Amino acid sequence: MKKLDLIAVALLIVGGLNWGLVAVARFDLVATVSGLEFGETNALTRIVYGLVGLSAVYVAAQLRAIARRWAAGSRAAERVLAT
Repeated sequence: MKKLDLIAVALLIVGGLNWGLVAVARFDLVATVSGLEFGETNALTRIVYGLVGLSAVYVAAQLRAIARRWAAGSRAAERVLAT
């Protein structure tokens, strides 16, 4: 499950950076990477935008469970390092 958490967070970072660039510089990173102009879409960009949206829904719905998983993992790592 932690891999899915990391993928979702990475997609949220991509989406957040993209929207920040759109707001500040009118630069659409996702469109540029896929060879399009600002505001243009194709199947690839729609898939990326869709995955970013699904990641947001997943993280919002699972926020407490994600926090528990990562907290449990850090406590286990602390126990290993302490021995």
